[in-house]
Amino acid sequence: MTKKLTYTLSLLLLLLISITIAKILEIRTVKKVESTFKAIALFEKPKYVARILITDTIQIAGYFNFMDSLVTAYDSLTDYPLSEHLLVKANPWIIDTLSHTDYYYMKKKDSFVYDQQKMVVLRPYDTIIVPDAHKAELILSSFARTSIDINLPEFKLRIYQDSVMLHSLPVRIGQNRSRYLKMGDRITDLRTKTGYGHIVGFRRNPDFYNPVDGKKFEYTRRDDGKTTLMPQIPWIETEINGVRNGQLIHPTTNPKTLEKAYSNGCIGVKEGDAWIIYYHCPIGTPLHIRYDLKSKDSKDSNLLLIKDIYHLDS
Repeated sequence: MTKKLTYTLSLLLLLLISITIAKILEIRTVKKVESTFKAIALFEKPKYVARILITDTIQIAGYFNFMDSLVTAYDSLTDYPLSEHLLVKANPWIIDTLSHTDYYYMKKKDSFVYDQQKMVVLRPYDTIIVPDAHKAELILSSFARTSIDINLPEFKLRIYQDSVMLHSLPVRIGQNRSRYLKMGDRITDLRTKTGYGHIVGFRRNPDFYNPVDGKKFEYTRRDDGKTTLMPQIPWIETEINGVRNGQLIHPTTNPKTLEKAYSNGCIGVKEGDAWIIYYHCPIGTPLHIRYDLKSKDSKDSNLLLIKDIYHLDS
């Protein structure tokens, strides 16, 4: 074999080796790129959606608009229908914060609140978690298994999840009499109606009218004799026995009237408790209003209630 032929064959061998190495590198590069694309795809739709960092100070006056904006912005990123109730239930500290805007809670902290709407709910650097699909499914399942039970002579509203009682809250109920109400333009039985129903709506920024004379009012005189602006706390609309008779669950600014037959038919609760009911019981939550003179105490024994407030047992 001549030197020239040997040289030529050596060049061809080197060329073949170079081509082989290049192909190997190309295959590895393609696999790496494909792997990168797969990682990006997974990152774009993660199981855990987001932590929302609050950058502004959010007062009660703008709270609902802000929460609505979050739901609108993040609903398209989740695998489930996002709602205000679901988002807040995934961040229970928000319920605690709202509950603590109660005038009488703040009074115990030696703080006088004239305008509750100026109280801060969310602050810069607070974080709101958007739940993943699994967490959202658990929350939606808990909503579906939640119900409200109200026993009028006991002056108690209880929230249940299945058979487990989550909250037991004092209430005031309708008076045991009839009177003329301007808003209904008729003589009205003020006793709270009993029956089965459900929550049908919310008034997140309600207007306040005196049902007796129909006049709107913006101020309230508190139990301590001080006057404040009316607070912005949701009112809960109910339907009982297929009838929407204006029987609401709403906060009272005078908790001295709780555990009494004092209202014009609505069910009154503490300001802080109204937030708890609102966020635990979305639209559609079953509701039972009953009049039972016997109840069960913590030891599960029969307890005869003392007073037949509507004289239904006579």
